[in-house]
Amino acid sequence: MKKDEQDRVIRLLMDHVDHDTNVDAGTMLKNPVSSYTDADVARREWQHFFQDYPQMLGFSGDLPEPGSFFTSEDLGKPILCTRDKDGEFRAFLNVCRHRGAVVEHEKRGRKTVFSCPFHAWGYSAAGDLVAVPKASHFGEIDKSCFGLVALPAVERHGLLWVCANPDTSFDIDEMLGGLGAELAEWDFTSATREWEATYDTAMNWKLAIDTFGETYHFDTLHKDTLAPGFYGNCQAYDTYARNHRMVLCHRGIDRMRDVPPEFWHVLFAGIPVYYIFPNVQIILGMNGPTLVRVYPRGENPNDSYSEVAFYRKDYFPPEITEQRDTRSPTERAAGFASVIQSEDYWVAASAHKGALSKAQDFVVFGRNEPALHHYHNTYREALGMPPLETLEAAS
Repeated sequence: MKKDEQDRVIRLLMDHVDHDTNVDAGTMLKNPVSSYTDADVARREWQHFFQDYPQMLGFSGDLPEPGSFFTSEDLGKPILCTRDKDGEFRAFLNVCRHRGAVVEHEKRGRKTVFSCPFHAWGYSAAGDLVAVPKASHFGEIDKSCFGLVALPAVERHGLLWVCANPDTSFDIDEMLGGLGAELAEWDFTSATREWEATYDTAMNWKLAIDTFGETYHFDTLHKDTLAPGFYGNCQAYDTYARNHRMVLCHRGIDRMRDVPPEFWHVLFAGIPVYYIFPNVQIILGMNGPTLVRVYPRGENPNDSYSEVAFYRKDYFPPEITEQRDTRSPTERAAGFASVIQSEDYWVAASAHKGALSKAQDFVVFGRNEPALHHYHNTYREALGMPPLETLEAAS
């Protein structure tokens, strides 16, 4: 984040703290409960958002060198992501062209040849078929016609993007709406994955996303965990096309009032949270980002899971961060993630039970919850649905 933008955000947060104000969307909105439970909406979301729309599957640091790879089935298909011998990021359907078995079963690692466990047909990191055992017995085939099926894959701003639809093309910078350059400044290319977990929860995937959209709940839901370190119901918020940046206000901002502005840094004042449409949250800390990717279980509106990973990238010397917390960076990240699971997702799952009860037709997004306005109106716009209706203030 550019220094002048950091200063603007810090001053805005200080002003909110001083005057007990917050971001204001200007109106309240009604979100139909059916958006979380309707099977047809879930089917359309799965197709439009998770099959035909590019998905961020990781950081550049997930493929640190030629031969690095990782696999994924988050988009409902076996996918193999590689960095080839020339350093290029590639993605393929992880399916052998012989009899259709999954080729690579390891989650991540480094290999020069990917060998199918069925008959040992082998593929390079560029997807080329390079080995057919007993070819004289099998029969003559043109290997150039039997490589792994390539998927659209783009590496930009330290982020790895893949689309599950082989026939799709996309422009990442257009999708990011001007946010790309700022993301690149955080240097995700050199971030190394140190910790990961998967959280399965019986709830609609959008309810998981909603938990990241406001700090109004901090003083209640997180009163014993996050609230002591943050000003609840206080944030800075900016949108970038379908994406956004929200900065949570850390109580460390108070110590900055006696520091000359030339020494200010946004990570001493708050936690930037970048939302990447439709399902990704990147949460910045002093020792690196936490990446949260939320997925529905296919077309099921009632089940979802989150892939959570902490990446080490020290933005400050250790002696600075250790003054704030004596735990290791990985312990801090795991502790933060446990709050997401045990508090945010716990209450979101209870909200899904509430939705299934049909107790009400809609839930309300307040003026101080603009991210929720943005999430759901961009979802609806992408699906060709009208924007959410406003809730008139009581007179």
